[in-house]
Order: sequence, then C-alpha cells, then structure tokens
Amino acid sequence: MTTTTHLLRSRRFLPLFVTQLLGAFNDNLYKNAMVLFVVYSIYNSEEAEAQFSAIASGLFILPFFLLSALAGQLADMRDKAKIIRIVKACEIGIMIVGGTGLFLAWRGMATESFAIPLMLTALFAMGVHSTFFGPIKYAILPQHLHEGEVLAGTGLVEAGTYIAILVGTILAGWIPIEVAAVGVFLTAVVGYLAGRHVPPAPPEVAAEPLDWNLLRSSVVLVRNTMHDNRVFLAIMSISFFWTIGAVLFIQFPPLAKNVLLASKEVASLFLVIFSIGVAIGSISINALLKGRVSARYSPVSVIVMGLFVVAFYIVCRAWGYHAGEGLMDVGTFISQPLAVPLLLSLLGIAVAGGMFVVPLYAFLTTFVPKSQTARTIAANNIVNSGAMVVGSVMAVSLSVAGISVTDQLLLSAAMCLVSAWLGRKLFLAEQQALKV
Repeated sequence: MTTTTHLLRSRRFLPLFVTQLLGAFNDNLYKNAMVLFVVYSIYNSEEAEAQFSAIASGLFILPFFLLSALAGQLADMRDKAKIIRIVKACEIGIMIVGGTGLFLAWRGMATESFAIPLMLTALFAMGVHSTFFGPIKYAILPQHLHEGEVLAGTGLVEAGTYIAILVGTILAGWIPIEVAAVGVFLTAVVGYLAGRHVPPAPPEVAAEPLDWNLLRSSVVLVRNTMHDNRVFLAIMSISFFWTIGAVLFIQFPPLAKNVLLASKEVASLFLVIFSIGVAIGSISINALLKGRVSARYSPVSVIVMGLFVVAFYIVCRAWGYHAGEGLMDVGTFISQPLAVPLLLSLLGIAVAGGMFVVPLYAFLTTFVPKSQTARTIAANNIVNSGAMVVGSVMAVSLSVAGISVTDQLLLSAAMCLVSAWLGRKLFLAEQQALKV
C-alpha cells in the first residue's frame, strides 16, 4: 500500500488519475442515463430494448476499431499531455450535444426522430474521445513512473476507472434525466481543468508523418505489434475478456427489467456491483503478484469468472415470479430469496475478471520499448474493439433469433474457456522467455 499511497500524492500520477477517473465517470453517467431512460421509458419490448442496448454499445466501441491506429501514432510521436488537453476540451462540446439530447428526451420532444439520434451521435463522439485518450492513460505510466511502480499505477488506473463507473452508474440510475444532462457538461469542464495539470510527456522518438489511411494504418499497426508472441497472446486474451464484458453489459438492463421484473435502479445496481468487483480484483492481483508483472494467475482467474457466470445463469433461471404490481424497487428486490446469491455471483464474476485483465495491461506497457507503448495499446484497442463489436452483433443476432438474454449468459461462460487457454499459453511463453 506504500507505493499506492505515494503515487496518489504524486504529481507524476495524480492529475492523470483524476482526469481518467472523471472521463470514465462521464462516459458511464451519460451512456447509462441514456440507455436506462430509453429502455424503461420509451420501449416496451425485450427485443427492442436488447437491440438498442447493443447498438449503443456498438456505436461507443466502433471508434476504437476505426481510429486507434491514428491515436497510437499521435500518442507516441507527440506530447501526451498536450493531446490530453485537446481531447478533454473536445469533451465539453460533445457533452453539450449529448446533454441537449437527454433534455429533449425528458421533455418528450421529437424523441425518436431527433433526441435519440442526437444522443447516439454524442455517444459515438465520446467513443472517439476515449479512443484518443485510451493509449495515453496506459502508455504515459512507464514514462512518468519508476519500473516498480508501473503495476501499482496500472492497478490504480483500472480500479479508479471502475470506481468512476460505479459512481456514474449509480447516479445514472437514480438522478432525474434532466439533472444528468447538466451533470455531464459540468464533469467535462472539471475533467478539462484536471487534464491541464498532467506533467509534460514528450515523445521518446522523433516525430514521423502520420498515416491518415485508417484501414492501412490499422492493419500495419496490428501486424507490427503482433509479431511478438507474448504481446499477441496478451492482446487476444484481453480481447476475449472484453467481448465477455460487452455481452454482459448489453444484457444487464433488459435482463433486470424482463427476467427479474426489477426497476432501472436494480439494473444500475448490477452495474455497480460489477464495477466494485473489478476494482477489488484490480487491487488484489497487485498484492498477490507483489508488484511483479506476470500472467501467472490469469488462467485460473478467468476460469473462476466463467464458473460465476454459470452460477449467475442458474440463479436467473430459478428466479421466481414477483407477484406485486409493477417493477421491483431495490428494497423489494433485495428481499427476494435469490437476490443475495445473484448479487454474489455477479460480484464473483467481476472480481475474477479484474484479477485476469490488469496484469495483461501492465504486461503490454512493460514488455515493449517505451517509444512503442502507445501504439501497442492502440493495437490492443483495435483488436479489443473488433471483438466487442462482434460480441454486440452476436447479442443482437441472438435476440432477433428469439434466444432469451438469460440463455445468452452461457455464451459468456463459454468464452471464458477460450480466454483461459490464451492466458495459459501467455504464461508458458512468459516462463520460456525467462529461461532464454
């Protein structure tokens, strides 16, 4: 804990931590306020609700697939702190657009013809914002932190991200939509002010011309990054993890409403429990590994995650009919006999997931030259986002095919086995490299 406390007091880390925390908070306050309002106040069909949730997730993820190569080039060849300030300034404008969409939806003014498209446009733009910030938040750590601090810093960034998701998700489920419209704008302003205090992070290599051909630059970046077997395995493991996460997050709102007969506050509670769990897992794995970057515990962590997904599925299938009128509020939901096993299963999924993914991100930032760190993270984001878009499309397709959101949970459990296999191969490659 000494390293963690020291980092949180250091200007080398704290402004970046706060900027990232506020960005993650704003992403989730906006996205969840929008999705929960549409699912609970506009649509009345499980299929339509699941499709909207998947479309929203897909739009947010798509920029990572399209623009990560350009983002990685910029982050490695320009001052990272300057890029942060530009990106956070853009967030203010994006949230003016998104907040306007939320306000119009609240007023019921041209909801489907104008307000929803406006909200989805802002969500896509926030995806662009996160695409350009994403490589920096990890790549800047080896530049500002000492070697023994990188795993702790990565764990703090990951834990802080999920704490921010937690708070944003809670507020999205509980505050009125018109308050959320103002809140996202104010948060963007504070995030910009925090970003101005991030210390300079000049490029480690001489600036080169940027490749503006998005397709070519993405292919070249991924190909050049994947030649190292360990980096390839780490990226593939993370990609399967986030595919699982995308499917789960898409399922939560319609599952809470249509299977558990619970209110949007309960759907928000699910996301809160998930966020707490990932934060716990992120901090715990640093203690287990004692600051050493290794995939040692990744295979068993994701297998445990899969077992908890199966447990969550079993409890959902056994969920009894709620005889009361309307959707259950949080208090009524918690009083149900299977509520505690359901929430504990969800917590277990998240804790194990955090323990799986954090060392892999630290691996990507420490096993490549500092001059290539941002592009390595960008290549990871391209593959991750492609996998998550596939997960979103699969979720939509399964809903259209009439497969219930409950049965779709088994898909997530099956994908955990693939992640475990990849994590095991990564650990073996890591051990082999130590012998050379």
